[in-house]
Amino acid sequence: MRATIDAIFLLSPAVRYVAVYRDGILVSGERAGIAAASAADTDRYEELLVNPTLLTLARQRGEIDCGGLRYLVVRYGHFFQLVRPVPGGHLSVAVESDGDPLAIAAQLELLLAES
Repeated sequence: MRATIDAIFLLSPAVRYVAVYRDGILVSGERAGIAAASAADTDRYEELLVNPTLLTLARQRGEIDCGGLRYLVVRYGHFFQLVRPVPGGHLSVAVESDGDPLAIAAQLELLLAES
């Protein structure tokens, strides 16, 4: 999981935080020197509680008649949060507010297809 996180940071300098939660194991990293960083405890609870819940709700809706779910983008005050399901869990990428989360989502799809 660490190699995946490192590769995601290389996608763009706008990537500020990456987490992988898979099979009950959470691994995350944060770019040094970011402004308005979230507290580590709140990041942890977001990965353990909030993001899995959002993905479950959106996935269930997507499976009804929308062709499934590829990812979610949440716009917080200081950043975007891109959340994507992966086997056994999810991948979470925080993107600076002046970044392009959809472009990073497209790059992420290519990266994950290669690995």
